[in-house]
Amino acid sequence: MQLSGQCLCGKVTLSAEAQGGVFHACHCDICRTWGGGPMMAFEAGANVTLQGDDNIGVYNSSEWAERGFCKTCGTHLFYRLKENRHYYLPLGLFKGTESLTFHGQSFIDKKHPGYSFAEETDDLTSEEFYAKFAS
Repeated sequence: MQLSGQCLCGKVTLSAEAQGGVFHACHCDICRTWGGGPMMAFEAGANVTLQGDDNIGVYNSSEWAERGFCKTCGTHLFYRLKENRHYYLPLGLFKGTESLTFHGQSFIDKKHPGYSFAEETDDLTSEEFYAKFAS
C-alpha cells in the first residue's frame, strides 16, 4: 500500500509503502521521550521518498538508529536504522492508513501503566526485542 504524507507545516513530504499492511507501537524510553507516548509507526523499508531536504534535521538517537524531524515545525518524520537505511514512519503523518492493522508492540515492559490498547497484538519485552533483533 503506497502512502503519502507531510509534516505540520507542509515543508517536508513523504511517500512510502506500508510493508505488510500493518503498524506497530514502540514503548521504549527513547520513543516515549521523543513523542510523549508510544510511537505508532509502519515499516517502510529503504524505499522512502522525502522531499524538502533543507527542512529535515536528523538526530543520532542510538548506536544503530537516527530520528528525523522537520526543522521548521518539529514534526517527527522517521526512525531510520543506520546500517541499512530502513525506515519506520509515524502513522499520523499519512492519510488513508485506516486499512492498516495494529500488529505488534515492542518494549511492552516499558509501557506506561496508565493506558492499554484493546487489540490483541504480538508483544515483545525489551529482552525479547534485543534477543530477536540484536546483531
